[in-house]
Amino acid sequence: MPTPPGTGSKPVENTPTPRIISRSNHPISRKNIDREALKVLYRLRDAGHVAYLVGGGVRDLYLGKTPKDFDISTNARPGQLRKIFKNSRLIGRRFRLVQVFFHDNKIVEVSTFRCRSEYDLNGNSSSAKEKVLAANNTFGSPSDDAFRRDLTINGIFYEIENHTIIDYIDGVNDLEQGIIRFIGEPEIRIQRDPARMMRVIRHAARNNFTIEPKTWQAVIDHRDELKLCPISRIRDELMKDLRSTACRAWAELAMDSGIFYVLFPFYKDVHTSPKSIQNRRMFLAIQAAVDRLHSRGVKLPDQLIFSLLLTPWAIVKFDLLNKNYKGSEFHHFMKKIREILDEILEPMSIKRAHKDSIALHLVTLPQFMRYAKENSWPKWLKKKSYYRECDIFYRIFSEATTGSIIPEHFVAESIRQFTIKAKHRPAPKRRFKKKGGPGPAFAAKKRGSIFGLKK
Repeated sequence: MPTPPGTGSKPVENTPTPRIISRSNHPISRKNIDREALKVLYRLRDAGHVAYLVGGGVRDLYLGKTPKDFDISTNARPGQLRKIFKNSRLIGRRFRLVQVFFHDNKIVEVSTFRCRSEYDLNGNSSSAKEKVLAANNTFGSPSDDAFRRDLTINGIFYEIENHTIIDYIDGVNDLEQGIIRFIGEPEIRIQRDPARMMRVIRHAARNNFTIEPKTWQAVIDHRDELKLCPISRIRDELMKDLRSTACRAWAELAMDSGIFYVLFPFYKDVHTSPKSIQNRRMFLAIQAAVDRLHSRGVKLPDQLIFSLLLTPWAIVKFDLLNKNYKGSEFHHFMKKIREILDEILEPMSIKRAHKDSIALHLVTLPQFMRYAKENSWPKWLKKKSYYRECDIFYRIFSEATTGSIIPEHFVAESIRQFTIKAKHRPAPKRRFKKKGGPGPAFAAKKRGSIFGLKK
C-alpha cells in the first residue's frame, strides 16, 4: 500500500552514488542565478536544511540559456517552509508546493523531495487497472526525487554550498551529447503520465536534441494514450509549444511521431492528400514565421496562433484561396466555417470569442490576398473593427508563402491597437424589445379615476 500522503518514505535500497561535478568542471555560475532564488537557497541552508536548484533551471543554465523559472527542492516539509518564509503560501493537491513571493510579482516555487512510487520502482502497479499517475504525496531523499523526474536532462541538481552539480541519473552526459532520454523504463513512465510524451517532443525541439531510440519508439507506440489526460492539461502543454520560439521544430517532430495527429486528427486527410508534401511544407513555413516573431519579442494572441495553425487545413477543406464571397454568401460561408470549428476544436476547449475570430481570419484571407495583389485597399474595409487583426493574419501568411518579411514593430503595434480596442469595446445592445407587462394600474389622467387609479 502507498504511504499515506504527507509522510516520509522508506529508504530505497541500492541508492546510487551521484556524480559530483566541481565548480571548475561545469559552466553554471551564481551570477546567472536569480537573486530571489539564491535568497531562498541560502535561507534554507542557514536553517539547517538541504536545498538544491532543480529541473529546467539547472538544464538551461548548463546550456547557457536564461531560465524562465528557478525551482528549488529541499528536505524541509511544507509546514516548516511556511514558518521559514512568511511571504509564502501552500498550493497543489497531488503534492503540496510552497510559493515564496517577492517584489514585482516574482515567485520562487519550493517543493519537498519526493519519493519514488512503488509503481516506478517495481515496473508495474499493484493494480492492473492503474493507468495514469496516482496520488502519491510521500516525501523522499534527493536520489528519490531525481529518479522520479521525467527526463534525464531535467533531473540534475545544483547546490550552493560548494557550487557543485549533483547528478544521479547521468543527465549531464545527455546534456553534453544532446540526447533526450526518459529516466527509467519509457513504457512505464508514459503509462504513469502520458503528457510526458509532449515534453519529450518539446525539449528535443527547443534544444535541437536527438531523441534516444527507445524513448522515441515508446512515444510512437503509446501516442494514443494522450487521450487519457484531462483536456485542460493537454491544452496547457500544447500552448507552451505554440507560444515558443521552436514551434516549427516541434511541429515536425510531432508529425513524425504521430502526436500531432492525436492532437489534431482532422489534419490526417490534409497530410495524406495528393498535395501532402506541399501542404506540410506550407504548414512548417507558417510556423517558422510565427517563431521569427516570437523570437523578436512579439507575442501573438492565441486566436492568431490558432488561425495560422489551421490555415493549411482550411485551404484544403474549403478550397479557401479560390473563394471570393460577398454579402450574404460571405456570412453564410463564415457561419459554415464557424460550425466546423466548434466540432474540430471541441477537445481543445477554445474560447467562443477566439473561434469567432479564427473564422473571420480564414474567411477574409482571399479578400486580403486579392486587394494586396491589386494594391487597392477599399476605405470601407479599413474602417472595419476587424481590419488590423485580419491584416496581421494575412501578412504573416504572406511572409510564410512568399518570403516577404513583415517588420516585427509593425506587428507589435497593430496587435497593441486591436487589443486595446477589444478591451474597451462596449457591450452589445439588446436587439429585442423588453416584453411589456400590464404595468402599474395608474391612469394617464386623473379624470374618470379614483385616487389616480384606473376604474
